[in-house]
Amino acid sequence: MIIKKFTAKTENEAIANAKKELGEGVVVMNVKEVKAKGFFAFLKPSTVEVTVALEEESEKYTAAVSAINNVIATNQQKEPAPAPVPAPVETPEPEEKIKKDSSAIEEKLDSLQSLLEQQLQKPAEEKYKEKEDREDKDDKKKEETEIDKFMTLLHDTMLDNEVDGKYAAEILEEIGQVNKPNMPFDYALANIYQKMILKFGKPECIKPATDGIKMVFFIGPTGVGKTTTIAKLASIFRVDQKKKVALLTADTYRIAAAEQLRIYANILEVPFRIIYTVEEIGKAMEDFKDYDYILVDTAGHSHQNTTQKESMGNFIHSVDGKVDREVYLVLSATTKYRDLISIADSYKEIADFKLIFTKLDETTTLGNLLNLKLYTGASLSYVTYGQNVPDDIEEFNPQGTVKKLLGGKN
Repeated sequence: MIIKKFTAKTENEAIANAKKELGEGVVVMNVKEVKAKGFFAFLKPSTVEVTVALEEESEKYTAAVSAINNVIATNQQKEPAPAPVPAPVETPEPEEKIKKDSSAIEEKLDSLQSLLEQQLQKPAEEKYKEKEDREDKDDKKKEETEIDKFMTLLHDTMLDNEVDGKYAAEILEEIGQVNKPNMPFDYALANIYQKMILKFGKPECIKPATDGIKMVFFIGPTGVGKTTTIAKLASIFRVDQKKKVALLTADTYRIAAAEQLRIYANILEVPFRIIYTVEEIGKAMEDFKDYDYILVDTAGHSHQNTTQKESMGNFIHSVDGKVDREVYLVLSATTKYRDLISIADSYKEIADFKLIFTKLDETTTLGNLLNLKLYTGASLSYVTYGQNVPDDIEEFNPQGTVKKLLGGKN
C-alpha cells in the first residue's frame, strides 16, 4: 500500500495533485489545515495537507476491489489446495540411513558440493592412489585433514550467512562428536543438514480453536509489516479456507495503520474495529463469538516505554481463560541480531510468542532466523517476502532455510 501526503492551497487542488501522480483510485485518509510558520507567518496563507492511500500494484482502487472479489468468487467454486506439510525429520542415527539419504542431500546443497569440489578435489591419479592405500596411516591422517577443511568451510559458510558464531560452533561441535576421521563428505553433510533442521523444529502456524473462536494478537516494533502480514493471513483464512474473520486494531498511535487495515477489511468484506479499552475487546469477543478468527493488530512500542508495554499486556491477558488465544511476534529479517535480542527480551515480558519473519526479499542472509529461534526457544511460523496481498507469505520451511544457510542455491 502507498500512503502519501500532498499539500496545496485547497483540498480539491491537493486531491487533484494526488490523482495526477497516483491515479484515480486514491483513497483520502486525512485532511488537515497547515498554518504557515516563521516570523512573518501571519502574512502567509495557510495550506491544506491531504493524506491519501493507494493499493500497490493497482492502477485503481476499484480495480483492486474487483480483483480480490473475483479471487473470492473463484475460490468459492473449488476446494483450496492443502498447505504443504514439511516432512517429519528424525534424528540421524543409523549410518545406513545417512548413506541412503546422501544423494538427496547432495541435490539439495548442489552449490555447496560444487564449492567443495573446487576447493578439495585432487588429481585423479592421487585420488586413485589414496583409494588403493586407504588403510595406510599417512592416508588416514590426510583424510582427517580433508574432513577438517570441510568442517571449516561449513563453519565459514554459516558465518557468511550471519549465523551467530556461538551457534555455528555448537552445531559443528555436536557433529564432530559423531564424525569419523575417514567418513565421506556426504555423510558429514547429511549429519549437519539434519541436525540444523531439528534445531529449527516444525513450524507452528495458526490453526482453528478446538471450540469457539481463536484470538490472535500480533506484536512487534513499528515498521516490520505487522498490518500487511495480518491482511495476508486474513485473506488466506477468508478466501482460501472460507473462515469467518474479524479484524481489530489496538494501534491508536498511528492513524495510517488503522486506515490501512480498514481498507483491507473492506476489500475482504470482514468486520473491522478500533479497540481503545479492555472492555471493548470483551465486547468484540461477544459480538464475534460465532467467528473462527479474531486477528488483533497492536502498536509497536519502545523498549523503554513501560506504560505501553503494560497496556499491551493488559489487552492480551484480558482474554485469558475466555478464548483460545495466541501471540505472534513479527520481526524483520533485515534487523541486526543484537537489536532482535533486545526486541525479543522486551516482548517476552508481555507474553509468550511464536515468531513471524518479514522482508526476506530484502536480505541475502537468513542466519537471524536460526539465531533468534535458538535464543528465544520460540517456534517459527510464517515468513513473508514482499508486499503483495495475499501472496508473498508462506509457512516457514526448515529444509529450504537450512539449504541456504549451508550455501545451497535458492
